[in-house]
Amino acid sequence: MPDGPDRDNLRPRPRPARLTIRDVARLANVSVGTVSKALNNSGSLREETRERVIASARQLGFHANDLAHSLHRGQSLTVGLISTDSFGRFTIPIMEGLEECLADSRIGVFMCNATDDPEREARHVQQLLGKRVDGIVVTARRADRRPKLDVPAPDLPVLYVFSQIDDPEACCLLPDDEGGARMAVEHLVRLGRRRIAHVTGPERFQAVRLRRDGYRAALGAAGLAEPEGFYLPGVWSEGWGREAVAELLRSRREPPDAVFCGNDQIARGAVDALRERGVIVPDAVAIVGFDNWEIMADATRPPLTSVDMNLRELGREAGATLLQMIAGRPVQGVRRLPCTLVVRDSCGARAMGATSIAGSDPVQP
Repeated sequence: MPDGPDRDNLRPRPRPARLTIRDVARLANVSVGTVSKALNNSGSLREETRERVIASARQLGFHANDLAHSLHRGQSLTVGLISTDSFGRFTIPIMEGLEECLADSRIGVFMCNATDDPEREARHVQQLLGKRVDGIVVTARRADRRPKLDVPAPDLPVLYVFSQIDDPEACCLLPDDEGGARMAVEHLVRLGRRRIAHVTGPERFQAVRLRRDGYRAALGAAGLAEPEGFYLPGVWSEGWGREAVAELLRSRREPPDAVFCGNDQIARGAVDALRERGVIVPDAVAIVGFDNWEIMADATRPPLTSVDMNLRELGREAGATLLQMIAGRPVQGVRRLPCTLVVRDSCGARAMGATSIAGSDPVQP
């Protein structure tokens, strides 16, 4: 064992005494009850007294005990988030928006990954109930319908975000897939494109069907026909984007002058396939994707114009809605929030000075 100062540094240091409300009262020269009223912004106090107490608390570095406050209010100041999105591509921005909204209310978020495993999801529910959470948000890696979350606490608020169930009394927040698709095709029409194809994922997904409907609605509104074979459902992959381009160019007299893709992976595959065939994007064929997956969109050459589902904003709206539910105000029904078109080089609009196009108003089916 070394001697001298080094030896002293090895000795455990005593922990500083924990500050209490009594320390604040002593410094402010008021009663404990007055401190409680000042810090909780309750009761009748002179403003100068309230300010003196708050200044004393700050000087000491005193923070109110959230656990004690929550017990007093009958709330835990926590909510749970249960997701099946293992990669976090959709859940993380939703959670960030949720936390941003709840931060002002000093509410924390416990995130749980259920990975499409009902037993694991049930365990997470029990764990969250054990923590006495004030509500649960359910989200996923796709916005299709799922079974209702089994929560043995009928009064606990449960909110579905980027996820939905068949229950008219449930509250479900979703992106407006149809509106986003319609916006993308309208944008291509404004750029002078007239032969617009749509390459997308499997039709078993509701988002695919809604984006298809938006594509066709925009063509119809512009007085354009959908050329035979220009709607190609397939799989969510770059490989399918390449295959679809080969199909579109194989035997038709007039190839498309634009392709609206159901996601950014398909769009990137389409761009690569066109480049390999010497077809210049966007001069000969404009490309628009969906999801605005930035790591994908920015790496595409040219960078990809894409529909952004505004998932972070969806998370903020979820936070505001959950606060209403926690306060006892009933909220139900399906609400679709607008998407945004983020314009990059692949559609050919940059030369026209366009940067982005906002979505429509929220949709209430």
